[in-house]
Amino acid sequence: MKRVLVLGCTGSIGSNAINIIKNMKDDFELAGIQAHSNKEKLDSLSKEFNCPSLLTCLDNSEQAFNDLIEKSKPDIVVNGISGSAGLLPSKVVLENKINLALANKETIVMAGPLIKSLAKKNNVKILPVDSEHSAIFNLIEKIGKNDIEKIIITASGGPFREYSKQQLQNVTLEQALNHPTWKMGKKITVDSSTLANKGLEVIEAAYLFDFSASDIEVVVHPQSLIHSLVRTKDGMLYAQISDPDMKHPIFNALTWPENKSTYLKPFDLFDQTMTFYKPRTDDFPLLSYAFKCAELKKGYTIAFNAANEIAANAFIDKKISYLQIAQIVEKVLDKDWSADISNFADVFETDKKAKKYAEELI
Repeated sequence: MKRVLVLGCTGSIGSNAINIIKNMKDDFELAGIQAHSNKEKLDSLSKEFNCPSLLTCLDNSEQAFNDLIEKSKPDIVVNGISGSAGLLPSKVVLENKINLALANKETIVMAGPLIKSLAKKNNVKILPVDSEHSAIFNLIEKIGKNDIEKIIITASGGPFREYSKQQLQNVTLEQALNHPTWKMGKKITVDSSTLANKGLEVIEAAYLFDFSASDIEVVVHPQSLIHSLVRTKDGMLYAQISDPDMKHPIFNALTWPENKSTYLKPFDLFDQTMTFYKPRTDDFPLLSYAFKCAELKKGYTIAFNAANEIAANAFIDKKISYLQIAQIVEKVLDKDWSADISNFADVFETDKKAKKYAEELI
């Protein structure tokens, strides 16, 4: 039986992880839980699972996460924390030599080389929980990295896939939060609509799987049934297909390296339609900016994430318009982010500086 610590337990990833633990009591035990500020739900979960190891962590301190790990003694940690706040706990988990089921893409976008080096040093695994990266991880495991020529990441296209340039000028927050296939938090839903989320996933894939940006493609697939593909050297495509339910990649991460039977409904091919389109990067430029940052690396990936985080949240707070999100990110990226990132202090300092620029622009 694996003891599971769930960080961000009240969000979408955390709630799905707890659903799996609840339905697979012979395999998993909830060792501990953390939430940013939802103490009511945290207390409710603690009572339900008789789980005394919990943390409401408004200060996001390193000591608080170390204490939580010490008390809960997990075998694996699910990091479902949203945004750049998820990097520090990822670092702490790996320093404690515990496998990390990672849904927080900012961990890799901001500090990919440092995080991977830390995992290697402590002989622990980073198991991706993003549906796209979970698919790529599984395909690479089954096929072998040396036989793969390209990674193809699928994108739903969000709610504005067919909007004209003119229509995009008048997008409201309510429209942006109405995602056609996934149920997610506000920030990631807005990011999905602007294709910033897909941009972050491109950067994450480049770092996580050691692929150059030129060997990664994005295809718009509105049904969200294929979660990613790989093209092998002989030109063949291999895909991972399942219903758009985050419990599938979480289950894969929690059960790794085993391939266990699941209570989840198997995918049914009958009466399904799958369509594919090129992304409209002229109208959704954040994806192009991300590809460029994935090529440049260094502080550029950190600055992209930081600027987008500030701008997307400003849109959610109705301080800026929808199209201004990309404009703010572009202006922040016009600064020089070419300094080497040698340690975590450099990461946090670059993040802070980029956020400050973005806030000044707003």
